[in-house]
Amino acid sequence: MKKKAILMLADGKYFEGFSFGFEGETSGEVVFNTSMIGYQEIITDPSYSGQIVTMTYTQIGNYGINFEDVESDKVYVEGFIVKEYIDFPSNWRCKQTLSEYLKKEKIVAIEGIDTRALVKHIRDYGAQQGIISTNNFNINELKDRASKLETLEGKNLVDKVTCNESYKWTTGDWDINNGYKKFDNNNKFFVVAYDFGIKKNILRLLTDRGVKVLVVPANTSFKKVLSMNPDGIFLSNGPGDPAAVEYAVENVKNLIGKKPLFGICLGHQILGLAIGCKTYKLKFGHHGGNQPIKNLSTGKVEIAAENHGFAISEHSIPDYVKITHKNLNDNTIEGIESEKYNFFSVQYHPESSPGPHDSRYLFDKFIKLMEANK
Repeated sequence: MKKKAILMLADGKYFEGFSFGFEGETSGEVVFNTSMIGYQEIITDPSYSGQIVTMTYTQIGNYGINFEDVESDKVYVEGFIVKEYIDFPSNWRCKQTLSEYLKKEKIVAIEGIDTRALVKHIRDYGAQQGIISTNNFNINELKDRASKLETLEGKNLVDKVTCNESYKWTTGDWDINNGYKKFDNNNKFFVVAYDFGIKKNILRLLTDRGVKVLVVPANTSFKKVLSMNPDGIFLSNGPGDPAAVEYAVENVKNLIGKKPLFGICLGHQILGLAIGCKTYKLKFGHHGGNQPIKNLSTGKVEIAAENHGFAISEHSIPDYVKITHKNLNDNTIEGIESEKYNFFSVQYHPESSPGPHDSRYLFDKFIKLMEANK
């Protein structure tokens, strides 16, 4: 028999459904993701720390869970919302059901609600805090508590997700015959990657291109990074408000012009703040594997994966920085670069896990930038 669950939003809107994860209660900012597949990669993306994710695709769980495609070593979503959970997966790589995985990771999840109505509500009124509960159904009490939850603005969540110590990464992309490839002797380029909540597929794609990668904690000083004499420095994705990660902004200020820099998502925002840009909170963010991004240099439109709730203000970008990409849904900034100071960054996810491969060329661009700087 299915156990009852309830989702309460901060504005008092609520939905009743059924539990299919860990029994208990959780809270976070409720957002929606428009990807049709990739729920495993989504829930293990550290960028979702602090958020409850709603999947817009109707049936979730149909291919189960494997232990190869995770984007980190744990589940980072605060909670999970789906229309219809499928408890009988069919996939030759499946090791357990999504429900089993969520219960093991102690993630509260709800199914059976009208996710179309929920998404429409978020689109109309914006992303907001919410509570999922499987043991408290007092509407007035839940509404009162949800209304008092802190928002993500001003929150440094990077400290919650970054690694505790540096580590080398040697795993490349996945091959259907051999699994993930190992590259123990890469020495063409050496990259230091700041871990603000880094996804494994970013590291895989760098390694595939002959890069020796050292991942360092988010608070690693610029002096220590420069003392390693890397060929390039990577600024990773991550959760929360970029303006709250003040130490990262200061470090990047001191790295600009010293080494080639490539930033993705939160790394893009931190780089933006380091050059004097302002950031702001989007109404409901961009989350999904089907976002239209226009490359302003080529005029081509890339279909890309995104996951962010903040953006760089176009009016604050300095003259020496070129805008390279824009989101065609709302015309927000999706990419910047400076040839003078050897850096570029994008708001979206070229590692696309899940998502299309239209933007993988950006990793090759980073390689060329390091080659030209050697």
